[in-house]
Amino acid sequence: MSVPVGTLQNVTDLTRPTAAALRRAVAEQYGVISRQQALAAGLTRATLEHRIRAGGPWQRILPGVYLAVTGTPTADQRDMAALLYAGPGSVITAAASLRRHGLRAPDTKIIDVLVPAKRRPASIRFVRIHRTTRLPAAYMSGGVEFTAPVRAVADAVRGLAALPEARAVVAGAVQRGRCTVADLADELASGPVGGSALLRSALNEVASGVRSAAEGEFRTLVIRAGLPVPMFNARLLRGDVLIAVADAWWPGAGLAVEVDSREWHLSPADWERTMRRHARMTAHGIVVLHFSPVQVRSQPAMVIETIKASLRNARGKPAGIRTLPALQ
Repeated sequence: MSVPVGTLQNVTDLTRPTAAALRRAVAEQYGVISRQQALAAGLTRATLEHRIRAGGPWQRILPGVYLAVTGTPTADQRDMAALLYAGPGSVITAAASLRRHGLRAPDTKIIDVLVPAKRRPASIRFVRIHRTTRLPAAYMSGGVEFTAPVRAVADAVRGLAALPEARAVVAGAVQRGRCTVADLADELASGPVGGSALLRSALNEVASGVRSAAEGEFRTLVIRAGLPVPMFNARLLRGDVLIAVADAWWPGAGLAVEVDSREWHLSPADWERTMRRHARMTAHGIVVLHFSPVQVRSQPAMVIETIKASLRNARGKPAGIRTLPALQ
């Protein structure tokens, strides 16, 4: 990656080889450079201190790490600064890594960094250090090293405090095909026991087919009510032709429940596709109930009574309908 021309300011006081080396170092790291790198490139200590003075062209972003521009650091610059601060062998994980993979991430500005267990940098400002003996292989993006999706998911969930957030992170990664339930189960077994309760709960839900926060809330409601637990995101087929993937499906009753809301769809086009899926299920003799996430939360008794009545009056699974479990 490069930084804008002119980012490296006031280089006229440097020799040409020194200025070129400094420009390369800065350009390759989003405009971020460590003290050690700046000195190795030929900058004198006096010149470095002059650059990071109050009102100077550079700014100190972390101890021993500088940004060769003024203004607010970008996400890329913060990631690079975190790695330079943490030192050799460090890897970004959790929310910052999930964002690198384009996955749903907890809303935090903290950058979690894994470092070898023998090293002891301290957590500071927006950098949270995790010493580990299980340092993973790193992915690389623009010079920034970050963990694979499965480790990023597990580390992110271990830092959360509520199941809905954990469910959203786990389900999002699995739904996007970036890691499997089996991958996450292996990571759960290999990782620390402390802080793993939410990861275990979210993984159990996703293993049962849950793929969204709304479905997870619905599953919890059904279990608390003592109803038979349905299959989630079951694939309904007639012959080899896929009819639909039902949010919740009671195969013995031929009953499907869809937890519908624009809140859980990406666009109006997604909403329209959902409506067409409902119509296909009805055309094949499947009874479909529709609830919104708001109804599941605020009118649980109504939701449960409607499902109970539908199960009592169920005609059974329509002839010729095959059921396959959710893709893992």
